[in-house]
Amino acid sequence: MVADALLTDAAADARAVERLRALVRIPTISRPTSGPGPRADRDAFERFIAALPELYPRVHAALERERLGADPDAEGTVAGHGYTLLYRWPGSDPAGTSSPTVLMAHYDVVPATAEGWQHPPFAAELVEHEGEPTVWGRGAIDDKGALAALLEAVERLLEAGFTPRHDVLLLFGHDEEVAGTGARAVVAALRERGIRPSLVLDEGGAIVEGVFPGLREPAALIGVTEKGITTLRLRVEQKGGHAASPPPLAATERLARALLRLNARPARSRLDATTRTMIRTLGSRVRGPLGVVFRRVDAVAPLLVPVLRRRGPETTALLRTTRAVTELRAGHAANALPESAEATVNIRIAPDESVAEAVAAVRRAIRDESVVIDVLEPSEPSPVSPARGPAWEDLAAAIDEVVPGLLVSPYVMMQASDARFLTAISEHVYRFTPFRLSTDERACLHARDERIRVSSYLEGVRVYAALLQRR
Repeated sequence: MVADALLTDAAADARAVERLRALVRIPTISRPTSGPGPRADRDAFERFIAALPELYPRVHAALERERLGADPDAEGTVAGHGYTLLYRWPGSDPAGTSSPTVLMAHYDVVPATAEGWQHPPFAAELVEHEGEPTVWGRGAIDDKGALAALLEAVERLLEAGFTPRHDVLLLFGHDEEVAGTGARAVVAALRERGIRPSLVLDEGGAIVEGVFPGLREPAALIGVTEKGITTLRLRVEQKGGHAASPPPLAATERLARALLRLNARPARSRLDATTRTMIRTLGSRVRGPLGVVFRRVDAVAPLLVPVLRRRGPETTALLRTTRAVTELRAGHAANALPESAEATVNIRIAPDESVAEAVAAVRRAIRDESVVIDVLEPSEPSPVSPARGPAWEDLAAAIDEVVPGLLVSPYVMMQASDARFLTAISEHVYRFTPFRLSTDERACLHARDERIRVSSYLEGVRVYAALLQRR
């Protein structure tokens, strides 16, 4: 193992933080298009790619790098001109070329303006917050923090002369926030090369506290699957006219009635196998009667579900498919009846349900054939990766090396990540970012005041380094 002194050197840590800040300052904002977006954004993506060799010279001297994915100025995939980056760190054992470790992150971010932020979103200010130095900025956690920590870990291991046993691939997506076309292009390339990764690790869970009733200690939650995702467009079209003589149910009222019916009939709550395992695992450290209940989750599941549902939206989302109305569109004038009304419904599909079943449940809830349902970009729930075996044990051991005694548990990731595409070529796909994140910090993802504590970031570097030394 590489000496701890190299991974905890104060001067090296300071440089690591400055490199993270440099990357956060580049506004690689994702737009809902086939490429990174308008010309100003494409320039930012090119600046980001150009900055990496300057910031991490050893990585770029020792590792091979490809650019994959769609070129925004051309149709389809153009080799060498895409924005998704794939690095290959050759291992010492040639047999490991076809079964590499794939470590993932993405460097695109959701939009942000300075309005309402305590510190500008792309200034990457290093500010004391609640007694700890903290880097503020869009992408500090989601997901440039992970990307920078991965590169930092590899940079330091290379400095120490370390070589992994099997190949290591670093996959850095450019459009995870909008489409994931870059990750899909990489999957296609790896499949063509006959590569089946022995471990895939992408963003997802973290080291968290206060997420489970009765548990007073932090826990590392590793996503072994993620919910499916699809968008529904609900449409009502009918004859317009003057607002002075409205029909009993105009398009807007009919759509509103459909949405109220949908809200009144939420999806059925239940405990899938992964969530039951999580409850048993975390419940093993809960004292008193509550701990006994959690450890006997299979026997008391029907009684436990309503109790968990009352704990709030985050816990409820673990129990069922969720539906969120995110957009409404109708009308063109204050005194004219709309000829059409539309609503966008974002659905996150529980692991034991399919897209077809989720859409059928929406149709039953609405009970109105005049409401047209368009299914957009359906993605099924991911297969469940095993919470055992060499890949899982290497990840758990790396966490334990840096944070001894930490409780490690599988869970269902509720968001969507690029990792879901890697399940086509690997049975060992996990979602975990090795940062300690408070409730407030998790709430800042895709919101104002996104930030990461320096101590959390550097701890993540050490976990990645510990994992790499086991591969």
